[in-house]
Amino acid sequence: METFLIKAAQLIVALAFLVIIHEFGHYVFARIFGIKVEKFYPFFNPWFSLFKYKPKKADKPRLNPDGTERATWRDTEYGIGWVPLGGYVKIAGMIDESMDKEQLAKPAQPWEFRSKPAYQRLLVMIGGVLFNFILAILIYAGIAFWWGEKHIPLDKAYAGMAFNGTAKSVGFRDGDILLSADGKKLDASGQFLLEMAEARSVSVLRGKDTVAVAIPENFVLQLDKDTTGMPFVTYRMPVVVASAVSKTSIDAGLTNGDRIVSVDSLSTPSFTEFTEALHAAAGREVSLGVIRQGKEIAVKVTPDDAGKIGIQLQPITDIYPTVSTQYGFFQSFPKGWQLGTQMLSNYVGSMKYVFTKEGAQSLGGFGAIGSIFPEKWDWLSFWEVTAFLSVALAFMNIIPIPALDGGHVMFLLYEIITRRKLSDKVMEYAQMAGMAFLIILLLYANGNDIFRFFFK
Repeated sequence: METFLIKAAQLIVALAFLVIIHEFGHYVFARIFGIKVEKFYPFFNPWFSLFKYKPKKADKPRLNPDGTERATWRDTEYGIGWVPLGGYVKIAGMIDESMDKEQLAKPAQPWEFRSKPAYQRLLVMIGGVLFNFILAILIYAGIAFWWGEKHIPLDKAYAGMAFNGTAKSVGFRDGDILLSADGKKLDASGQFLLEMAEARSVSVLRGKDTVAVAIPENFVLQLDKDTTGMPFVTYRMPVVVASAVSKTSIDAGLTNGDRIVSVDSLSTPSFTEFTEALHAAAGREVSLGVIRQGKEIAVKVTPDDAGKIGIQLQPITDIYPTVSTQYGFFQSFPKGWQLGTQMLSNYVGSMKYVFTKEGAQSLGGFGAIGSIFPEKWDWLSFWEVTAFLSVALAFMNIIPIPALDGGHVMFLLYEIITRRKLSDKVMEYAQMAGMAFLIILLLYANGNDIFRFFFK
């Protein structure tokens, strides 16, 4: 339950932040062009609001050159809804999800959206998408500045990698050292997991041999279906002692830097094999193969009934050489741009899988989104996920579906190119069709979450 609440809290906070920035993008451009914004709400507010505030009108309203009253920030009702899964701005004279036909039936006013030139309306509509993408770049820049970049070179991980069941089914084996994907050297500082998943062939070092692992088509979707909870590939953790913390390990003479490589001649190249071997030998004396100062020695020890010998292990970053890069304030922005554009490119590329049977089945709703947050609140992970969601939100909103920003952009581009404005009636029907489609899609995606929770 605690894990669920932590993930849910992170999801709500991230979505609230992203929605505010997105809607603020629309708001800013609307205000630049003198368009009245009637409402600005983080979260939806059907029937009632948690909070709302309408500023008082200025004593002396500002006027346009033609004598009409100029739209200002005081025209907007600011509030917070109670449904924490979205938000909106209501722009005067715009056909949107509010479907305010009464206003649209009145003569157009100079401060309305519909009265403005097409290029201004276009900028208002892309404002949300633009602000989300800029936000992602700024978050990535902040991560680079605050935390820097750390990674373990793949070729320095001498114990190789551990793979989940889906990866093993196509030919990977625990202990494989990753070399290249489609002839391109794999780099842990980049998007090597995605490069592997989308490659046709991955080369690995297995023992002394170089082996090519063929990657099947739509392997990404196969990985998505893996229910073990284990990542596609992770570094294997060698068993290197940091300190002996029990009488058993102290009496055995285990000390800092000892690397345990076997239990009773059974090879234990990683912590996984080591714990399995000790558990099987619980309560009886075993001989540990230990590498100390470059030489292998035998150490006698008796695991307790739980298969423990009482040692503290060195962290993986102390075992393998770690490459660290720190970025100054001005250096962080190019890095943020690189990561943001790279993430957008990867996300756009992954959309091809959505239009397959397997891709449709893998669609997820709020449950799937929440699951990518860490089980414990970690600020680095939180901001990494939030940056990714900001990129995803930007791209999804620009898809040319009526009721999304991309639908409005599509109609505005048509107007700019043909110099013909679509009728309000056509826009209304398109808006309703788009909303119906999005509702069906939302129900389907969240239905997938429910099905996977109960039946998989």
